Amino acid sequence: MATLSASVTTAQLRECPGCGLFQEVPALGADMHAGCSRCGTVLRRTRAHPLSHTLALTIGALVLFVVLWTAMLMRVSSSGIVHESDLLDGPLELIKRGLWPVGLVVGFTTAFAPLSKLLAMVYVLVGLQMARPLPLIGKAYLFARKMTIWAMLDVLLLGVFVAYTKLGDLVHIEVGPAVYALGLLTVVMLWADTALDPDAVWDEIERKGLTHAPMPNPALARAELHRAIGCEACGLVSVPQHRRWHDHAQCPRCGSALHARKPASIARTWAFLIAGAIFYIPANYFPVLTVVQLGAGEPSTIIGGVEELIAAQLYPLAILVLTASVLVPVLKLAGLVMLLLAALASSPQRSNLLGLRQRTSIYFVVAWIGRWSMVDIFMESLLGALVQFGGLVTIDPGLGALAFCAVVILTMLSAEAFDPRLMWDAAGVPHRAPAAAAPGVVARQAPSVP
Repeated sequence: MATLSASVTTAQLRECPGCGLFQEVPALGADMHAGCSRCGTVLRRTRAHPLSHTLALTIGALVLFVVLWTAMLMRVSSSGIVHESDLLDGPLELIKRGLWPVGLVVGFTTAFAPLSKLLAMVYVLVGLQMARPLPLIGKAYLFARKMTIWAMLDVLLLGVFVAYTKLGDLVHIEVGPAVYALGLLTVVMLWADTALDPDAVWDEIERKGLTHAPMPNPALARAELHRAIGCEACGLVSVPQHRRWHDHAQCPRCGSALHARKPASIARTWAFLIAGAIFYIPANYFPVLTVVQLGAGEPSTIIGGVEELIAAQLYPLAILVLTASVLVPVLKLAGLVMLLLAALASSPQRSNLLGLRQRTSIYFVVAWIGRWSMVDIFMESLLGALVQFGGLVTIDPGLGALAFCAVVILTMLSAEAFDPRLMWDAAGVPHRAPAAAAPGVVARQAPSVP
């Protein structure tokens, strides 16, 4: 364990979300990070001014968000007919054509989730700086963190690029100010996420006395390490109080229910995974869109779309669509099956810690990469809204888009339901040590944020 002279945090006991090991995270200075001593999962990453910098960037992102949803996205023209579209036209066109589940998903991931995340973060960061803090800051922060998973403006930007490239041979395109706002907004939101130290918000909530219940003595968790539980929502390690059989112990800091492991993790992961695999069949069988030009055209499946891009010699775009729409879903399904089987294995594998570390890393990659398959859905939403020129040329989304959207959402839910700590449990690797011998982690310098 290392203690830094110019620390901005205090030493604290944490449970690794990757392997479940309880360990002491040392006091850290600005722009440093501490990783799990066993699996390498990052436990804490600090920044010099995490709250003020994030607030400024979040307010800037809100301004760009307003521009994104009120300005013109693209103007397309064909044979003297001009058609303008904004970002709202995509979900509305999907709903109009009967694909309302896809339209709702597109609207949720590109409008509601990012906007609610930004508003909640402004509420939290401004509220913490007020002399009399705003109420329910902890709940608002939990909500903002949950919306981060579903806010997909970065994926939308890639979908706009793919749609722009595919439209080049069909119509004349002019890029509107919303596209530039989307590009800048993606950068600013990524910058804000990087500048934020999530634990710094919880530290400030503690200092303001805005916790769900009085904070317990940290020494209690160390003394009763065999009973301690790490909160999945805020990371606080505490010893749950005795409750009646039908009650759940709650985290004293954020109020979330405490569980040693995610409830019914294996069953829920299998359920979402099997449902996603079933939907993957119609997603590749039914057409995702139909391009009709001068009365002629035929439906196109996901693979058919890749073949068309190859025939048009758009090889980079073909590789992108093939990766996002074919390889990523297949690899995600296969990866989750592998992880589930590892979590069900009961034979001790204490000597194979390298394999466990690799599988833990695979889980975090699988959990992150699945959202990028939404590129195809966003592209089809934009194409359907932009290209409607009657008998000249039209693009209609198909049933395959509905099935593929279900695949993406179900596999994301499957990854969220899985608990990687179960793999270490199945291998018989202990997670708790005597309080006096709780292992520490090594602090390292992290790249600073401008």
